[in-house]
Amino acid sequence: MAQERTGVATLKGNPITLVGPQLNVGDKAPDFTLTKSLGEYVTLQDYEGKVKLISVIPSIDTGVCEAQTRKFNEAAASLGDKVVVLTVSADLPFAQARWCGAAGVDRVVMLSDYKDNNFGLAYGVYIKEFALDMRSIFVLDENNVIQYVEYLEEMSNHPNYDAAIAAVQQLV
Repeated sequence: MAQERTGVATLKGNPITLVGPQLNVGDKAPDFTLTKSLGEYVTLQDYEGKVKLISVIPSIDTGVCEAQTRKFNEAAASLGDKVVVLTVSADLPFAQARWCGAAGVDRVVMLSDYKDNNFGLAYGVYIKEFALDMRSIFVLDENNVIQYVEYLEEMSNHPNYDAAIAAVQQLV
């Protein structure tokens, strides 16, 4: 059974349970299989050789998640071809595509963890109470070693955008 972590995160002050390990800088990033579009799946190896900024959000249809995705979409334009920005949520691929089309977001790769939550469980961000992934940021170098990680303590807070972008810039 996967490790459950309590007392590390809240939603509007109410405790939530995260399932999976807490990853740290220097850890090898776990592999994952995520849905890119219906019938199309990707793994960590699909982004081999690139620096990866992984922005994890609970649901694209919330204000903070929308702002987070827009912020990293804007940043992606200046990070160069050696960087890929991945946004992971448990939203269905249809909802992700609809939102991106309506919002004009086209520089981040939207990936869905809806099928079996393998990303959330491997990265320690699966929220037991809601079957969603907790807001967090992971920056992986080209060898998939974690160089920056931010697990937010409060789900409704924004991540430290500047620190995450600076971590990516140091790697390219």
